[in-house]
Amino acid sequence: MVRIGLLSDVHSRPAPVAEALSIFSSRGVDHVWCAGDIAGYGGQLEETVTLLAGSGCRAIRGNHELRYLAQLEEGAETMASRFFRQLPAVLDETVAGKRVYMVHAHPPDACMGGIKLLDQQGAIMTERVAQWTGKLGAFDYDVLVVGHTHQVFAEQLGHTLVVNPGSTAFNHSCAVLALPEMSVEVFALSGKAIERTWNWSDHVIYGG
Repeated sequence: MVRIGLLSDVHSRPAPVAEALSIFSSRGVDHVWCAGDIAGYGGQLEETVTLLAGSGCRAIRGNHELRYLAQLEEGAETMASRFFRQLPAVLDETVAGKRVYMVHAHPPDACMGGIKLLDQQGAIMTERVAQWTGKLGAFDYDVLVVGHTHQVFAEQLGHTLVVNPGSTAFNHSCAVLALPEMSVEVFALSGKAIERTWNWSDHVIYGG
């Protein structure tokens, strides 16, 4: 069995990241993956990047990384900018015989839009499941890992298990994916209950 610790949308808040990494260590994960949006909202970006880089985390870029780089003064460099510039748009790996793809919003390489399957109360919307099952019909992967929408789910859409571990900052969640079993365990962070959805009009969110 191979275990992958999944986190996303950490948004410059190191404390939940540190807690997630501790959970991953206690669960004996083999890899740590982050589905983007390391930057944005929180005020401790450098500390957050240091934690992720030190953990050996494999990350992809999200819309907030692109935004951060675009707003950086010409010629300026930071630890965060150097880290972000080397991030790929996607990860495409075979793990324990399963094809796994990670992108911030949705395939093939979108950083905006994203896969929303839950309503405001965190319940599955059957019409969205049907919609995305159709859109992913030709997607030839066993597992798709996404972020961006600040929703927490692990749903089988056709032949693909789609996993969003949620935002460590706003959903208070992270997840462990076990392969080849394709099982997902979700963990609460920050001493709070998991908010299965955090992207509706009563919250302020960029690019939801």
